[in-house]
This record gives sequence, structure tokens and C-alpha cells, in this order.
Amino acid sequence: MPEFLYRDKLYYNPVEFAMDRIGGTWKMPILWRLKDGALRYSELKRGIKHITDKMLTTQLRELEAEGFIHREVYPVVPPKVEYSITERGRNCIPVIETIRNYGLALIRESGIDYPGE
Repeated sequence: MPEFLYRDKLYYNPVEFAMDRIGGTWKMPILWRLKDGALRYSELKRGIKHITDKMLTTQLRELEAEGFIHREVYPVVPPKVEYSITERGRNCIPVIETIRNYGLALIRESGIDYPGE
């Protein structure tokens, strides 16, 4: 497979490139929560346990910069900000769902008592 450069970073395959965009611990859970509608920062924070404010802010900025989410700032006092998923973000939901289902299958196969099902 040919290697390629994007933003001064060398990639060796498309999977590596995709995972650099949506991989990690927090990006897919953020996108998964936004698939059902726009959420405010505090709603995302409540829905994703154990994420720090710094990490949520960083991940939201990265997802916005890559075009996976949209940040809408409303001119009210106090300021109101909502995050919503874009078409690009919506296109990766089936990928996330496949990974999620595979993870659930691995959990079941491992005999783990998982309360999320």
C-alpha cells in the first residue's frame, strides 16, 4: 500500500488515517452521543463518565477541525453552545456501530458481566 502525507504526517494505510481522525478513547463515544441530536457541553460531559474537561474540550476541537461535528454558539447571556454531528460524522456512525457490536460480542465471549446490554 502506498504511503502518503497529510498535514506533515506520514501515513502508511487508510486504516491508520481513519483511526487518527476518530480513534482513541473519546472521539467515538462523543460522535455516538451526538448521533441522536445536538448536545451542550455539560450534557456531553454528563454522558461520558471519566472524561476530564480538558480532554473533552480537546476532543471536541479536533472533531470540529476535521469536520465531524459542528459547534454552534448562540448570542445569549449566559453563552449557549451546542454541538451537533455533521454529514461527515454521520457517515462514520455505521463504523462505530460495527466496532461497538464487535466489542459487545467479545465481552459476551469473555464471560464478562456487562451491565450496558
